[in-house]
Amino acid sequence: MKHPAFTEIYATHAPQVLRMCLAYTDNEAEAQDFMQETFINVWKNIDSFRGDAKISTWIYRIAVNTCLSHIRATKHKAPVELKETFDRADDLSTVDREQHLQQLHRAIQKLPEADRLIISMVLEEIPYEEIADAVNISEGNLRVKIHRIKQQLTKIFFSDEHI
Repeated sequence: MKHPAFTEIYATHAPQVLRMCLAYTDNEAEAQDFMQETFINVWKNIDSFRGDAKISTWIYRIAVNTCLSHIRATKHKAPVELKETFDRADDLSTVDREQHLQQLHRAIQKLPEADRLIISMVLEEIPYEEIADAVNISEGNLRVKIHRIKQQLTKIFFSDEHI
């Protein structure tokens, strides 16, 4: 074994990496492939991890690059897996809640791939510092981008609602 803690690294981070990969494809098998390729790259490069950032941030960056390279290669625009709960859904019926979640899902699909990545990481409740490191921007710039993404989603969500 190349690194004694690899099994622990995999066990700790695989579920979140899989959810991130599902943000790029609605195909569970394809997301599993992306996740496995991510961890193959982690395995191959674990000795080059310098510890400048958290290992989770390093792994997320590898996952992002893996997913984006596959998507760009196939020109496949993939849907985003949403967080299970939708903040405003508490006071909606089950049918209404499901319709709103589907509508939000469609709105997120319309975002550029970088914005889909950011909002999926926000929905996964990954700390802003780690998201900023993973997408290689400052935390301040990330906050501005998140605000703009939310504005875009609101606009898309409500324009689609009346169609």
